[in-house]
Amino acid sequence: MSSIAQVEPMTTARALRGPFDYRLPEELRGGAVEVGSMLVVPFGRREVLGVVVGLADSSDVAAEKLLAPLRALELGVPAEMVALAEWIAAEYCSTLARGLGLVLPPGATRRLSGRKRRAVKRSEHVPVGARSPEPPVPNDEQQAVLTLLQDALSERAAHARLLHGVTGSGKTEIYLRAAETALAQGRGAIVLVPEIALTPQIVGRFIERFGDTVAVMHSQLRPGERYAEWRRLREGDARICVGPRSAVFAPIDRLGLIVVDEEHDASYKHEGDPRYDARDVAAERARRSDAVLLLGSATPRAESALRVPRSTLARRVDGRPLPDVEILDMRGETHGLHPTTAQGLAQVRAARCKAIVLLNRRGWSNFLSCRSCGRVWGCPHCDVALVLHRAGGFVACHHCGHREPAPQRCEACSSTSVARHGVGTERLQHELAAVLDDDGAFPIFRLDADVVSGAGSGARAAGADAADAAGAARHAEDGQGGVGALLRRFEAAECGVLIGTQMVAKGHDFPDVALGVVLDADATLRFPDFRAEERTFALIAQLAGRVGRGGEGRVLVQTIAPDARAIAYAARHDSDGFLAGELQRREALSYPPFSHLIRVVCSAEHAEAARTAAAAVRASFTAHMRQSEAGDSDGATVLGPASLFRLRGREREVLVIKAAERRGAVQAVGAAVQDVSGGREHQGVNFSVDVDPQ
Repeated sequence: MSSIAQVEPMTTARALRGPFDYRLPEELRGGAVEVGSMLVVPFGRREVLGVVVGLADSSDVAAEKLLAPLRALELGVPAEMVALAEWIAAEYCSTLARGLGLVLPPGATRRLSGRKRRAVKRSEHVPVGARSPEPPVPNDEQQAVLTLLQDALSERAAHARLLHGVTGSGKTEIYLRAAETALAQGRGAIVLVPEIALTPQIVGRFIERFGDTVAVMHSQLRPGERYAEWRRLREGDARICVGPRSAVFAPIDRLGLIVVDEEHDASYKHEGDPRYDARDVAAERARRSDAVLLLGSATPRAESALRVPRSTLARRVDGRPLPDVEILDMRGETHGLHPTTAQGLAQVRAARCKAIVLLNRRGWSNFLSCRSCGRVWGCPHCDVALVLHRAGGFVACHHCGHREPAPQRCEACSSTSVARHGVGTERLQHELAAVLDDDGAFPIFRLDADVVSGAGSGARAAGADAADAAGAARHAEDGQGGVGALLRRFEAAECGVLIGTQMVAKGHDFPDVALGVVLDADATLRFPDFRAEERTFALIAQLAGRVGRGGEGRVLVQTIAPDARAIAYAARHDSDGFLAGELQRREALSYPPFSHLIRVVCSAEHAEAARTAAAAVRASFTAHMRQSEAGDSDGATVLGPASLFRLRGREREVLVIKAAERRGAVQAVGAAVQDVSGGREHQGVNFSVDVDPQ
């Protein structure tokens, strides 16, 4: 009967070294407290939530000096999730408390009172369905994959499989049948999707097939609703969890299957600390649970293609071919739309069909400048230009969220000659509506982050003209009911155009889209990122996959780099050819998956403080690598410190470590950051570690 609880307080301080021993009173012994239990404990002058990470019979501290927990909360987390949190903390150079924060019940820190919560009914945000539509009969390709998966599930051993299937090839039906097999074995399943609002069809199909056995967890739920879904999973009332990346922490025991749909999507990488990658966490959780990991995509990542055994679905289930893709050379063109694009949209309007237009840049104009003195309107907190959002009447920073009224004149020289540069989705909607929807019979829908958040969809702003007011009304209508409502309206419409950022290319299944257009397709190629070609290829290929599902279709790709490798391969629907070349290029340059990257950012109010801290981290990292088993630091290359643009009022310096061996480099980075962050001379400096940055 253990008398000591080893408790990790849920605090965010990096310098804190836990866990801490607490003496268990008699009423909390004998199994009342176990690994994963949540306790309210005295910590300094505060009462904080703590998680039990171990039990012991004795402590290095005298028993009479140990404090006792104040009370135990009703429901804890499974012990295996505590172990997973420990792995995450070590793998991503974070703290145990931050790792545990990922696996706790939603809103756990707000339940310090210990009061039992009343039952929360499912709201309209949590779909409920009855068990279904005889499922469709698998074709030969699908059946071959299903046989492999069913055999792997029967072995009850860890197994990973990459499902590389063209868009429309029936990957979702394979997910459904694999989950059905897991349930029949008395096991559970997790299904990860990039963004719940952008993939409503897969969520709906799981609910139609399995009914209330499915729990849906996502950020649109109120805290009480999220907790209710979490509790259904914890208590076994639900056995399948569908959701975005955080659903990888669903408290399902006897886990048999984890599906990662659209595994190429960058949204699986978490931007907060710890900066975990849900795909890697899913692989680790499957390994620990002897479960099957199924990664699905039409455009898989190079890392997955190299490391994971692959099954292929080479054709669409309805037998229709993938659409023809035409590359349009924009060199020398003075208008935003190529004549072929303008003609194609006019044909869609005449035929009363639908089109999707992708422009991966939101807002009205990229930036504003004064024609008289050359001033560019920039963010006061970040070293970036402000983007014009005309319908809302403001300019905004897309990094920190700062916004201010759209300028009417230059504050520097009082000139009223304010120039607008570039085209975003808001302006594109306005221009297409003027050409295609002059009679109101051919609607232009817009899907981007502004519509999702409601920004730019408010009432008419001061100085806006009548056209802006009409646009604002349309935007406000789009914002009501969220992304799902907008997509349902586009699906139900007789005809029209859906324009937007990369959101329009994610997982949608509209059978009557006859034309797809990618504008400025080479924009992502200009990013200083070794994954730029992979992302460009995926963006074009994924948009092409939305076209021609119910009939003939075509895709037009506008670019000033018509010979770019990624664009040419995407136009041929040649994923294998692109991946082969991409892997060859990365191996030659020693980029992932042939090496591992770790990024360390030091930020401070003053540039010198950030620079000094980054230099100290570099020196400490090198020293730790020399002390490691390798005996030297030859296996790692350190780039930097180098300055990044100012963000949210803080100066930043960055280090990038490229290492052949992951574990040793991660441990050395973690130790270096721990050393430097604990020093008094670096107070006021924030340290951010990103393992495998995206």
